Amino acid sequence: MYLRDLTDNEVGGFGITEADNLLFVTDIVLVKQKVTAVSVSFDDNSVADFFDEQVELGRQPQQFARIWLHTHPGNSPEPSCTDEETFSRVFGSCDWSVMAIVAQGGKTYARLRFSAGPGGGIMIPVSVNYNCDFKAADINDWKAQYQSNVVEDNSFIRTSGRRNSVFSQLDGEDYFGCDGSEGLGLVTGEDVFDEIDSMDPTERAYFMEELSTRSEFWDEYESEVLYE
Repeated sequence: MYLRDLTDNEVGGFGITEADNLLFVTDIVLVKQKVTAVSVSFDDNSVADFFDEQVELGRQPQQFARIWLHTHPGNSPEPSCTDEETFSRVFGSCDWSVMAIVAQGGKTYARLRFSAGPGGGIMIPVSVNYNCDFKAADINDWKAQYQSNVVEDNSFIRTSGRRNSVFSQLDGEDYFGCDGSEGLGLVTGEDVFDEIDSMDPTERAYFMEELSTRSEFWDEYESEVLYE
């Protein structure tokens, strides 16, 4: 949650587990990476060093190289097309792997993928186990890890705040002011589409990719068109 709230960029890492409970993450390790509001790119040499360090600590690959965790700015934890491509390319040859996403709004997403037999995948729940010991939070150490491993590319974060404005509109309870309220500054469909029209091509492509994962947005839009 610290990494989730630290930046408006995505941040990624590997989940560390115990040998007898491979889906119980007890630690998160960052590797060197370049991040934007839409992507995380790990440094190959840093990943190799991380693997070597974990083996030296006596861990097996299934304890440190099967759970890919990353954050999403905004409220949607749904994986983007880029996330799906990365998950398939990097973890596709593993016997099993997990893609887990934590969004700033608090929602989570986790999917277990396996290659045994015909292969497949299944959604799995995410929860916090409060029955185990947890060392006192060391914010300074966490911040130092972030600063030493993460390089931010803020080209996708608009200094005008327009990106946050558009997504805050979409993440609100009333996308289009369908409840008939007046004088509350509710968002209308025209507001959102005016914002889209004003974006440059790169921003628009990112926005539309994110929007494609939000079925609730299209459900609201369809309802307005049909019943307005």
